[in-house]
Amino acid sequence: MRKKYKACIPLLSLSLLLLSGCAGKSMVGIDDRVPGQETEDSMSPESGDVSAPVAFEAQDLEGNTVSSQLFSETKLTMVNVWATYCNPCLREMPGLGELAGEYAAEEFRLVGVISDVMEGGDQKTLDYAADLVEQTGAAYPHLLLNKSLYDALLTDVTAVPTTFFIDENGMILDTVIGSMDKSAWKEIIDGLLEK
Repeated sequence: MRKKYKACIPLLSLSLLLLSGCAGKSMVGIDDRVPGQETEDSMSPESGDVSAPVAFEAQDLEGNTVSSQLFSETKLTMVNVWATYCNPCLREMPGLGELAGEYAAEEFRLVGVISDVMEGGDQKTLDYAADLVEQTGAAYPHLLLNKSLYDALLTDVTAVPTTFFIDENGMILDTVIGSMDKSAWKEIIDGLLEK
């Protein structure tokens, strides 16, 4: 166990460094993004940045193993990368929790990725993250960071929240940096579902 923990320290340090830009000036901030507008950092199939499906295996807050197979179970998956220290992330989570229950399971799914809580981390940190999820009403699966998930989705993430929209084939359709309110997210979701 000690070796596993020591091996995770560099990964955790790197991810914290990359994700420390919660409210960076160069990133799109709270409600700064116009719904449907792509950012410079947007990874869409048209831009050529996406060449392979997203593939990972990780644990959720309840200890269940979750894999990228979940993408094939629904037409569109919204993956919201957040951090326990990020106020914009926490402010948008109640609206995300509402959205998670407003669509049919075969159409839309929402998944959170807690970027600053490692799989196999200490119980106090896991409990804190679970409390935040409960307090915000974000009743959808939340994955814990590990190398597989980091390599699949977070290598280019420079700020939180960052949100990916992924189709049933595991391909990234859109990326949004920054938080938005429920109606703005709904507009993007409905637009992608119509395609």
